Amino acid sequence: MTDRGKRQAAFANGGAEDGAGDRPAAERLSDVAYKAILQGLFDQKVPAGAFVSQNDLVRLLGIPVQPLRDALRVLEAEGVLTIHPRSGIQFLKPDLELARSTYQFRSIIERAAARRYAETGDADKAKQLIADHKKLQAQIEKNGLSDGALDKLEDLEQRLHGNMIANMQNPLVETTARRLKNYVTLIRLDRLVTAPLALRTLTEHIEILEACVARDPDRAEAAIASHFQAALQRILGMF
Repeated sequence: MTDRGKRQAAFANGGAEDGAGDRPAAERLSDVAYKAILQGLFDQKVPAGAFVSQNDLVRLLGIPVQPLRDALRVLEAEGVLTIHPRSGIQFLKPDLELARSTYQFRSIIERAAARRYAETGDADKAKQLIADHKKLQAQIEKNGLSDGALDKLEDLEQRLHGNMIANMQNPLVETTARRLKNYVTLIRLDRLVTAPLALRTLTEHIEILEACVARDPDRAEAAIASHFQAALQRILGMF
C-alpha cells in the first residue's frame, strides 16, 4: 500500500492531548495504539470484518496490552469495532448501508462547511488549491494515474475537506468529521481508482473551490452536495 494509508491514520487523531505526569504518558500510549489499529485496518493487515482476539492484535500490531485495550474501547465507541467479552473483537465490514449513511452524514456537515467557507474562508488558500488541482489534472491527462498521482489526489482531498471543516471552528464538527473519514477510508479500501474517475473528482473539487473564491455560498453548497452524490454513486458501484 502507498503512503495514503499512513496519512489517513495521521488524520484520524482520536487520542488525548499531551501533558505532564504519568496519566498523560498513558494517554499518549493509547493514542499510539489507536492510530496503529487504524493503520492496520487501512493497510489491510487486519482485514475489514475480521474477528480476532486481543492477543492476535498484540502480535500483529506490536501494541502493549493496556494501551491496546484503551484504544479498542475508543474505537468501539466510534463504531469501528465491537468487543465481545471472552470471545474477541469484531471489526466493522463496510457495506451499502454504511456507505449511504456515511455520505449522507458527511453531506449534512460539509454543506454547512462549504457555505461558511464561501462566506469567510481564506480565498488565497482556495486559489492555491485550485492551482494544485489543475496541475494534477494536467499531470494525469499527460502521464496517466501513477501511485504518485494517487497520493497527490488524496492529499488534495484532505486539504479541501480539512480546510472547510477547520474553518467551522467547531471541535464537535472536527471530531465527527475525523470519525466519518475513517469510515470513508474503510469503504474505499478495495476501490479501483482510474484516471477518468480521478479527473472527475478533481473537476468536482474545482467547482466547489471556485464557488468559494467567488463568495457564492449557494453555489458552493450545491457543488459539494453534487460532489458527495457523485462520490456515493461511484462507491455504490463497488458493491
